Formats: sequence, C-alpha cells, structure tokens
Amino acid sequence: MKWITREHPKIDRIACPWLIKRFIDTDAEIIYVPFDQVIAKAKELDAVPFDLPGVEYSHYEDQCTFDYFLKKHKLKDDALDRLATIIRGADTDRLDFAPQAAGLSAIFLGLSHNIKDDYELLEIGMKVYDGLYTWAKYLFNQKHTQAPVEQLLLDVYHKYLKTGKKKAPAWTKELREMIQDQMDTNMSISLRQASDELEINSAYLSREFSKYFDNLSFGDYIRKMRIDKAIALLEATTYSLTEIAYLTGFSDQSHFTRIFKKQTGESPSAYRKIATKGKKNTK
Repeated sequence: MKWITREHPKIDRIACPWLIKRFIDTDAEIIYVPFDQVIAKAKELDAVPFDLPGVEYSHYEDQCTFDYFLKKHKLKDDALDRLATIIRGADTDRLDFAPQAAGLSAIFLGLSHNIKDDYELLEIGMKVYDGLYTWAKYLFNQKHTQAPVEQLLLDVYHKYLKTGKKKAPAWTKELREMIQDQMDTNMSISLRQASDELEINSAYLSREFSKYFDNLSFGDYIRKMRIDKAIALLEATTYSLTEIAYLTGFSDQSHFTRIFKKQTGESPSAYRKIATKGKKNTK
C-alpha cells in the first residue's frame, strides 16, 4: 500500500512511516510531496494521506498522528505507548510530557537541517526509532548514573540541596512580560520561541516552568491565557466565534470550541448567551 504526506518531515512524519512499516504494512511505500499536492497525488497514486488537516490519519484532540495510528490499528504495546508520549511531546512542543521529548526534537531538527533528501532522512529516522523502540521495550528502567560516586552525589542533592522553595529566577519575569505582550496578538508563542528569546535551554524551561506559573505546564498555561482572553472577548465584543478563535491563537473554530468547552464546561456560544442574559438581568 502507498502512504503519502507532506514533504520535509521531522518527528511525526518520520515516526508514522516507521510505525506503518514495522507494525502495519511491512511493504508500505512512503511518499513525500509538497503540502498543496498531497490530496491530488493521493487520488492519482491511490495512496493513503496522513498527517494533514482534514484527512483521517491526522492530529485529533490533543493527540498527534502517531497516536491516531495506534488507536485506529489497535496496537496494544507498552513500548509503543511510551514512544507515543515522547513523540507527542516533541511534535507538539510539549516537552514536559517525557524527559526524552526534548532530545527527540533536537535530533530531528538537526537531522532535517543537515539532510535535505526526505527519503534519506526517512532511512536514518527508521534507525533512530528502531533504537528508541528497543529502549522503550527493554531498557527504559536503566539509568545512566549507575556508578557509586554518581549515585552518592545524587543522594546528597536529593537529601540536602533539593529543599525549600526557590526564589523565582529572573527569566520568569521576562517570560511573564513576553506572554503578556502576546495578549494583544493571537497568542502564538511557543516554548521553543520563548526559550530562544530568553536564551534558555528549552528542556530546562519546560521542566522549571510549572514551579513559577500556577503549577501548570507551558502549554496548559498558554491555553489558560487563551481561554481567559476568549472569555473577555465573548463578554465584551460582538466578534464571531471564528474571529475570536483567530484572535486567541486557535487553529480554527472547532478547535477553539472543543478546548473552550473542555476548560469551562460550556461551548463558547452557550457561554456568550449566559453572559449576555446575565448583563440584561442586572440592568
């Protein structure tokens, strides 16, 4: 069977072909084409499109395409589940999902920068995911710090140094100001953009963020800020839901509606009706 997706793959569009060829369709042919040609070429070549908006095999809810493949083909494997968490974190910039997510992201950003041929990159990426799967299946409990001296240092750290509440580092103030600046735009800031701007390692920022921002991960905090802004727009303006979705950084109205309802328990339209009715009753 032929499977087709967008060119210039990095994480998910290497992981999905690996999953297809190792667990779903060993004779699969993977095809990469420009974004605007995927659907037409899929029909022409009788290929299954994936990792593209509007097709079956794509991101859904907060999951990525790799997750959908596991769900669709009912692949029950603890090692694949571990991989899915790492891939989801790396592919959606939620590096807090798994310690390995930042490393996977860095590897494929570097490889995609060095290797311009998509099929050469896929060949190398298959080996990367083979190694990651072996780790996830047999070696995930092993620690690098096995030497007695290293373990002693870790014991000292956990017993005597990792205590008490730390004073918020200087970068937290900068980051709060950076996020606040985004409130007047469409809240498009990502963890990688923030780490680049602050000149801080993204893995460190992901790990430390929740300590100083309401015990929320970077993604959850930005999502909360988006919903707070959406609530203000729903209550104070007559913008359409599509316009509010754009102004608050959501990909489309359906995505905005789904996340808003998940966070507030009400759809945006229902929330607006309740807010409008409340205003009338107070007059």
